[in-house]
Amino acid sequence: MLTSPLLQSFVAYQEETGVDFRRFGEAMRDIQERTGEHPLFELECGRWTEDEFYARLEAELGGDIDLKEFGERYFANLHPNEPMIDYMRTLRGRDYRMALLTNNVREWEPRWRAMIPEIDEIFEVIVDSGFVGMRKPDPRIYALTLERLGDVDASECVFVDDVDVNCDAAAALGMRAVQFVSAEQAIREVEAVLNGSM
Repeated sequence: MLTSPLLQSFVAYQEETGVDFRRFGEAMRDIQERTGEHPLFELECGRWTEDEFYARLEAELGGDIDLKEFGERYFANLHPNEPMIDYMRTLRGRDYRMALLTNNVREWEPRWRAMIPEIDEIFEVIVDSGFVGMRKPDPRIYALTLERLGDVDASECVFVDDVDVNCDAAAALGMRAVQFVSAEQAIREVEAVLNGSM
């Protein structure tokens, strides 16, 4: 939501390398079925390192794909979503309390922070799955975010995310959830919630 759509980066990687991303999905599914561990979830919870994730995926893919440059290529095609960043900054200026809850890769923190240098000015709380050992849509990570905000009640919160299951989990906890489709749509819907008209 604060960057260009993640799918665009995956598509760009596929176009640059010729690697069909469906193969990655199939490989991760096969690893999960065999071991009970979903590689992406393990990575985003910080239980696997980035290098371990790449090594296991490369092995599952037969050793003919080198993923060492994946992160660099991925971020080269990811860009700040300036309208949403500006809007978040405006909300902070209107004295709304702001928290960022992200499913992310521990080793990628310096990259995404460099992309959005004003992140700490906007958000008083940042909960990164790679450092807390759980990820959306696990209800515990939402509870942790509320706790770090100072035991704010879920009913007082507006949650914005581009993934439907993450929004569903927030709504189940009592938050007002807005599923991001575009900056214009998300801003309009958040404003409607804040103004009590939605």
